Amino acid sequence: MLVLFCAAFLCAPRVLAQTAASTAAQSSTQAPASIAPAPAQTAAPASDAKSYEFDLAATKQWVDTGLDLRAGEKLHVTATGSITYPAGNSSKSKPRTFGPDGLTRGWADLIHQYAVSDAGHGALIGRLGSGDAAQPLLLGADKQYEAPVAGRLFIGINQSNKDASDAQGTFHVTIQVLDPGLTGTAAALAGGPGDAPVAGITSDLLQKIPRRVSDPQGNPGDMVNVLIVGSQDELVQAFTAAGWVHVDSSVQNTVLAGFVDSIQKKDYLTMPMSILYLFGRPQDYGFAHAEPVKVVMSRNHLRVWKSPYQVKGRQLWCVAATHDIGFERDQRNNGVTHKIDPAIDGEREFVNDTLSGTGLVIARDHVTPKNALTEAKTATGGSFHSDGRLVVLILKPATSASSSVNQ
Repeated sequence: MLVLFCAAFLCAPRVLAQTAASTAAQSSTQAPASIAPAPAQTAAPASDAKSYEFDLAATKQWVDTGLDLRAGEKLHVTATGSITYPAGNSSKSKPRTFGPDGLTRGWADLIHQYAVSDAGHGALIGRLGSGDAAQPLLLGADKQYEAPVAGRLFIGINQSNKDASDAQGTFHVTIQVLDPGLTGTAAALAGGPGDAPVAGITSDLLQKIPRRVSDPQGNPGDMVNVLIVGSQDELVQAFTAAGWVHVDSSVQNTVLAGFVDSIQKKDYLTMPMSILYLFGRPQDYGFAHAEPVKVVMSRNHLRVWKSPYQVKGRQLWCVAATHDIGFERDQRNNGVTHKIDPAIDGEREFVNDTLSGTGLVIARDHVTPKNALTEAKTATGGSFHSDGRLVVLILKPATSASSSVNQ
């Protein structure tokens, strides 16, 4: 079911496009996270309107459509029109005109940051929600989309701030509702399930889980701040669907994969991370979520360990997640190491939001162990602070998970 603006919209759908565009006019050159949601609107039955039209100006990066989707709501998005990027300063540069599928990515695009790294430059894109954790996806000229969770729909253009300042033209976007989605209160809850006690996550279990990981020399380091329940395949599927990439395990792999990805004109995000220990062994997985180019100095990243414990017969995984924000001196050896954001709970919530936004999380909760860790230093000497809570995420069983991931 969609939230409609007013009865006037039903007679002239393009009025909504103009209204939505005006609410985002001040954010045309800002990052998506800066867009504030539109005011709450009056609900109307999905049967009252099945199609919506928008004119998306080339100067925009993200525009709030004003459409609140329910979990499972199915859309058919089509787009027409063209956008032109003017010629650059070089004498050999020419204007480039393209449609909603965007321009074919070239070598120059490797040094630019676009919301969807593997989509065409200037392509029509979308996202569910306006926060940093919302996962952008390619819409292009023709796309069928199913909302994995409830949320506000944004549409945009896969371009940089500079592109938006000089671009000319318009995409005309039509959104047709194919299926109004699931019913019930939970289906309308934005971002996935709300917090609720999880059976099997007991005080005794939390006492068995170490609060921190350690480096190879045994120095205590990052905090264990996320617990995930599910099989190995379910774990990998959830992270992949949320836009996280599996991190290389060695420098040799990095060099080889980086070369291959460059040849294929892809952004390389899988730089290796150091080995840390929990339960007496190295991490089973490393995942990263970052913008291209900034990945060397700034990225969201985490390590995952398979624990010796199960919850209601399903595997429990322990995660230590941190956000690299630059470099600092390694106090162990005076070398250079990544500096993490000391407000470590922000990364816990980034993991929570990105995974929950896939529709593959069926239950979640925040829990506080008896020996909660609120302040400490990493193995390299950097400090961090926390409210001491862990987020617990229960993954949808694989038998039903595949149907919730957009094809």
